[in-house]
Amino acid sequence: MRQRLLPIVACLLHFQTASGQQSIERSIAIMNQSGRRVDVHWVPPYKGEMILQSKPDILNGASLNLNSYVGHTFQVRELPGKVSGVCAGENQQCRIEHFTVNANENQVIFIRPDMEIEHSDTKTIAEKSATKLLESCRSNAKSQLLQSSPANLDATTILEQLSTCVQNGIAQEIEKANDEIKFQSDIRVDMADLLEEYTCADETLNTTEAKSTVAWKGHTVHVLLDRPAAKIHFVENFITEEECAAVQEDVKDRLSDATVADGAGGSELDESRKAKQAGIEVDWEEEENGDLIARLSRRVYEYTNHVLPMFDIDEEGQEDLMSIQYFGRGRGDEAPDRYRPHCDGDCDGFKFKEGERMATMVMYCDVPTVGGATNFMNAGIHIKPKKYAATFFSYINPDTMIMDDGLTQHSGCPVVEGEKRIVTQWIRLGVDEENPWDSFNTLGVKYSDVEKQ
Repeated sequence: MRQRLLPIVACLLHFQTASGQQSIERSIAIMNQSGRRVDVHWVPPYKGEMILQSKPDILNGASLNLNSYVGHTFQVRELPGKVSGVCAGENQQCRIEHFTVNANENQVIFIRPDMEIEHSDTKTIAEKSATKLLESCRSNAKSQLLQSSPANLDATTILEQLSTCVQNGIAQEIEKANDEIKFQSDIRVDMADLLEEYTCADETLNTTEAKSTVAWKGHTVHVLLDRPAAKIHFVENFITEEECAAVQEDVKDRLSDATVADGAGGSELDESRKAKQAGIEVDWEEEENGDLIARLSRRVYEYTNHVLPMFDIDEEGQEDLMSIQYFGRGRGDEAPDRYRPHCDGDCDGFKFKEGERMATMVMYCDVPTVGGATNFMNAGIHIKPKKYAATFFSYINPDTMIMDDGLTQHSGCPVVEGEKRIVTQWIRLGVDEENPWDSFNTLGVKYSDVEKQ
């Protein structure tokens, strides 16, 4: 009976604090950078058993997102190493730390080496930014004081320069914030007509109008989104009929049910994704002989380097091309082939993890007569598939190495009538011949490191 009551009590506590007033919900992200495996439990304010939040643990380098409430306390516990069987604390004890959700927005809990907890949020980030700005201005003023001779020392001038420095710094920060607010506001306006099932229900909706149109090696490129950490391009005639035929020949009789990441480092079948797929290994030794699949794959990397030249991506260690096929079974189909909203790589606004995906190229070989659009719901961008065209999108800021914060989350709308055959290349950064893509699990952690944890 007690176990049955715990969830009920927890639910009531979610909506009411000890003082009887309504509590405030907050989203938190827990980033494990401790070098160890950990688990996370909610500590109820009543005398009861703690409730496990991680399933069952968070590997080093992985993260956990939770919806919680102001005032809730969590326990972070180090777990024994899988090989050693012991923890890294004093006398091989497993270390335990706690944190409490505060009232600030965008809270991130970093579990640092030695199990130190660093609690970051919008308010503390703003305070640190202000402190850093003031220290920089003070340093400049002090430098000028030291360089001035006593005869030329003008305290009033120095104070004015200090004030100007702070004001200019604040103005720049406000300008950045206003630019981001305006951008997000524009998105909300653009999305006003895109509410019905992420636009998938509107069969007449065409591809979103491009912000600009450019050329690349004879291809017309429609730039739909151009943000530092999120770029979306639609490229005309990217793949050829012959290349599509070569792909189809390669995967015939090898298609299997598509899977998704299972949240624990592996993959699984899930109702959110219904399609058939098969990997296509590229024979690079045949590239010089005009192999069609190698020629196509090379074009993908060339375009990636055109958009993100600083990374100098090549084929070493990359994932295979993937043929993905969706089949329409008419309007009466209650479970049509589709892919519900998801991100191809991390799109949580955090630091890039070495070896993870950072861009995607989707090439359309066959398009359905009804349905099958690609929709970026958070960016207000809808792409109607076009035969032999391609959609390219990247989700990393090359200057800061921070990942996109949700603008490249996308869905594959249900295929109602006809068939949708695409070729997809997921592009990774930090892989090579010695560290290929399959040496990492779906959490972005190397299997060799998992074994050590």
